[in-house]
Amino acid sequence: MVQTTRWRMPAEWTDHERTWMAWPTSGYTLGDTPAEVETARRTWAAVARAIAGFEPVTLVVPPNDLHLCREYIGNDTPHPIDIVIADLDDAWMRDIGPSFVLAPDGELGAVDWIFNGWGGQDWATWGFDARVATHVADAAGAHHLLSSIVNEGGGLHVDGEGTVLLTETVQLDPGRNPGATKGDIEAEVGRLLGVDTFVWLPRGLTRDYDEFGTRGHVDIVATFTAPGHVLLHWQEDEAHPDHAVSREIEQVLLAAHDAAGRQLQVTRIPAPRTLTDDEGPVDWSYVNHLVCNSGVVACVFDDPHDERALEVLREVYPGRRVVGVDARPLFDRGGGIHCITQQQPESA
Repeated sequence: MVQTTRWRMPAEWTDHERTWMAWPTSGYTLGDTPAEVETARRTWAAVARAIAGFEPVTLVVPPNDLHLCREYIGNDTPHPIDIVIADLDDAWMRDIGPSFVLAPDGELGAVDWIFNGWGGQDWATWGFDARVATHVADAAGAHHLLSSIVNEGGGLHVDGEGTVLLTETVQLDPGRNPGATKGDIEAEVGRLLGVDTFVWLPRGLTRDYDEFGTRGHVDIVATFTAPGHVLLHWQEDEAHPDHAVSREIEQVLLAAHDAAGRQLQVTRIPAPRTLTDDEGPVDWSYVNHLVCNSGVVACVFDDPHDERALEVLREVYPGRRVVGVDARPLFDRGGGIHCITQQQPESA
């Protein structure tokens, strides 16, 4: 039985106070060569500047990178890009930061999941990142809500009305929550996010199980675009292993109902035409976008399918301006635009 709670995680398309990000400062994400370092900084700055076209942004930046970060982000965006100083291991704010929730009176809460480097990955360090959610909650003036499970923001999507998308391979990962059952996960996620209907997807995209993957985050596979409506990564080419994955997940979604009893409607968004890179089949995904105030900041890949995908996003988010940012450097490092951002809803 899912516990009742006063907290509820709003849908991403509701109004935001701001979006949070983290500055790439060390480790695998930053890169080993000067060219890789420059690419990381330039890409994170491009995403921050694109979001600041729609709403304020706050970047968590280690003290030694403060002046460098300001040079990259500039001071000419329509909305401000502010800085909070804290040490970091990595820069995937969706996963290391809190999941923001609201109480009925508008009080802001910040869910602090246990973070252990995506299930204790050999290459990951998380001594600093495990404390980022606390820093962000304090800076946002949010009520700090501690969780008893290992989880990341990229491992869930909510519709704001009681329904959540999850993947079995993340939530039940032995490296994250050994011995946990679906009931255990549902009780804790329900308590903290105010959901009571759980749509369990069997897995994520194939590349996400490689060395630098998350073992199946849902936010490159599927997302709610409105209550009762899900956007699904759709691999059209039979030569790519995600061709089968897309179809398996679609069948699960079409058989599911949300908290209001509606059968889920699915819109397919095409995967990029590009199938492989030097490491094998890509997991490039247009699903991994951020919905902002009056806009959408979307992943593009200099790919023939970019414009098709952007048009789908315009259709499922009517009235919002859709802006693309080249996300290839992000996916080279293991994620996308949604993975490096975390929205803070408007609160009292």
